[in-house]
Amino acid sequence: MASQDSNIHKKLTVLRQSKFRSKFNLSQKDRDYIAAKGFETIKEHAFQFINTRVAPDFPKNDGKQTPMRGHPVFIAQHATATCCRGCISKWHGIEKGRALSDAEVDFVVALIMRWIDRQVYLKK
Repeated sequence: MASQDSNIHKKLTVLRQSKFRSKFNLSQKDRDYIAAKGFETIKEHAFQFINTRVAPDFPKNDGKQTPMRGHPVFIAQHATATCCRGCISKWHGIEKGRALSDAEVDFVVALIMRWIDRQVYLKK
């Protein structure tokens, strides 16, 4: 069984090949926010957003619940196809109509944080 790191690396490689997903990048304002708050706080925000907006079996406003700007995690969700249950189903094979498991939430947050980490450290 492949490790989570390996799965994340493979998933990010596939997502970068999508014309739509690859257009998302953090702005300088997003980078400044991350620098001010720190990665642990951003990770806490990611858990909050995923657990409240995406993880439920039938999320409120599914397909429209993640803004396109306003927080680095929102940008990362669109870049990693974790913005709604439709994208999660299509790109990650996690079916709609049931709540995400703790392991699935952990994977989604790890994917988001890896994307953010790459944006901050590889695109200065």
